[in-house]
Amino acid sequence: MNGRNNRRRGAEQGPVFNAETWAPLTEIGRKVKAHEITSVEQIFAQGKKIEETEIVDALLPNIKNEIIEIESVQRMTKNNRKQKFRVTAIVGDGNGHVGVGMGKDAEVKAAIDSAIKDAKRNIMPILLGCGSWQCNCGTEHSIPFTVRGRCGGVDVELKPAPRGTGVVASAPIKKMLELAGVKDVWTSSRGHTKARYNTLVAASRAILNMLSMKNLEEKE
Repeated sequence: MNGRNNRRRGAEQGPVFNAETWAPLTEIGRKVKAHEITSVEQIFAQGKKIEETEIVDALLPNIKNEIIEIESVQRMTKNNRKQKFRVTAIVGDGNGHVGVGMGKDAEVKAAIDSAIKDAKRNIMPILLGCGSWQCNCGTEHSIPFTVRGRCGGVDVELKPAPRGTGVVASAPIKKMLELAGVKDVWTSSRGHTKARYNTLVAASRAILNMLSMKNLEEKE
């Protein structure tokens, strides 16, 4: 397989998570299993990093994943060319949480699994609201204000939109925002937007720019 492979899988549920057999390896994981931490927002408010995918499975049981891109990559060694597959994935629960990840492996399935796990470790909350001066409905259908993010040579801007607008974005960003639970938003991208992973990371950094310690609310 040479060049770029644009095969995609639809959004789907991941493997069934069994909380009873889960043996947490980190302090955050132990607190999640003991129900001392009950939301992703609490983890972010503490400035902690998610290092176990099971944390996300426990806190967000309705998490879904989408494979955005499967690409064949090669590198030269002393003896020959080594081929691997690079996969870009996004995960989200459709209710204010989304993550972007990438995985590499010699086998496609292993690369997909790695990308999904990476996306789960990168899960983050997104602030929803109605920041459009054309709407002001007060519901959580869009984002509260305009934000920008950058990764590599890609710049992404997200703008609040009135109800009924939909997600106006390129295919990867649209899927990402839909998995995050955003229903209406305008977006613009500049730079090398054919690099889908960089484009998605730029969008995720724009989402992170919405977050601050005082804005995060711990959910019951």
